[in-house]
Parts: sequence; structure tokens; C-alpha cells
Amino acid sequence: MKPFFRRSLGLLLIIACMILWSFTLRMSRSTLRTRTCQGKGTLDVIVTDSLQRNFVGREDIELWLDKEYRAYAGLPLDSVDLTRIESIVTGHSAVKDCEAWLTDDGILHVELSQREPLVRFDDGAGGFYADAEGFIFPLQERGGASVPVVDGKLPFRIPKGYKGPLKDPVHKEWMDRILHLVSAMKGTVWETDIRRISASEDGDLVLFPLEGKERFIFGQPVNIEEKLYLMERYYDSVVPSKTPGYYSKVDLRYGGQLVCRK
Repeated sequence: MKPFFRRSLGLLLIIACMILWSFTLRMSRSTLRTRTCQGKGTLDVIVTDSLQRNFVGREDIELWLDKEYRAYAGLPLDSVDLTRIESIVTGHSAVKDCEAWLTDDGILHVELSQREPLVRFDDGAGGFYADAEGFIFPLQERGGASVPVVDGKLPFRIPKGYKGPLKDPVHKEWMDRILHLVSAMKGTVWETDIRRISASEDGDLVLFPLEGKERFIFGQPVNIEEKLYLMERYYDSVVPSKTPGYYSKVDLRYGGQLVCRK
């Protein structure tokens, strides 16, 4: 076949593909205009981390969309604002990420992940969670999280319902140190044995183990790994030589030393 005819045949094939693509696109748009969203009765909600946390369920998504999006049921598929739906869902404090999409059968699918609390703060007025990045969000009506609780004299107040990071750099630094402490306890015996951390007026921390009457005077949340190691040394070296409950206070504030008091 001569080069001229090969080029002509190739051009014709390209034109035919473009016509077919244009026709398919028009048909697809026509289909989207005639097919409608079925609404909440068929809403498909996937909570990817539902085995770890139970803050959000299908009924919550239905309620939020009913209140904030309202009439999405019955809309043509190309009229449903999926970006707005994602914004509505992620606007709720326990939701970290969300993706929404529609299938040709008119079913709305919403997939989301929940925020993972690292610690709970009890400020005497209800409290709040913080995740590993320092994002603060309210306690949830549904479900709960088994995480250490920090109470006592917190150096800041959080408005009810607030979500987001701390703005004050001094407060943020203190929060980061608390998060460092709790993160350092994860994967160790302290993850399950220390469930309460109390802050004093001067910022010192006291750690309360689940068993025994010992109270660990941790001091400021600095030199964290060293102090956790000293707590291990207390149980390995001091406790075996004494009767149970012999000491009630173990002070870790003195530069690598254990100071035990009855």
C-alpha cells in the first residue's frame, strides 16, 4: 500500500474514533440526565476502620445529608454534587477522610475513615480527644476510645465543640509533649497499665497505674523515654525486695534517680 493511502486510512480511523467517542460521551451524558439518585434507602456507607472505632454509622450519614444536603434523592446523577457531600461528611469532627461516588444504578456510595484518638483530656466540662497530630475534636455521642486520660490542671481551655489544632504555640508545645509521652507508652506495658495522667498547677504530671498504690511523680513532660525506663527499673529492682504496696510515691524528677517514698 502506498504511503498516501496508508496516511489517508490512518486519518479516517482517527476521525471514526473521535466520532465514536463523541457519540459515546453524548450517550453517557444523556444516561446521567435520565438516571436518578435513589436516595438514603439504598445509601451504601463503608467505614473503613469500623472494627477499631464506632464513632460514625450509616444512620449518621443519612441524618447529615438529610439536614445539610436535603433533596439529593431523585436528582439526575449528573446533578448530585459529590464534592459537597464529601464536604458535609468531613465537616463532622470524628471523620478524617471521605470519598463519595455514584454508580449507574443510582446508588450513592460514601466511604470514610474516622479520626483515631491518641489521648482524652478531661477538663471538668466534658473533655475532648486529640489524635497523634494534635488535632482536637469533641467526645462523641456514639462509641468511645480506650485511651489514656489526662486530667487535673490543664494549661488551656477548649471551647465546647471545638475541632482543630491548638493555636497558642506554648499550649501546642505542652500538647506535643503529652502526645509524645502517650506515643512512647504505646507498644509497652505502660500502654495498658497507665490509664490516667494528672497535671498539677505547675505543669508536673502524675501517672497512675491500674494496679498497686504507687503514684509516679513524672514531673514536666521532658526526658520521657528515660523516665519510662526508670519506671521499669522500679518494678524490676525495687519492688521484688519490698512487701506489696510498700511505697506509695515514686519520684522521677531527679535526673536519672528513683526517689521512693512511703
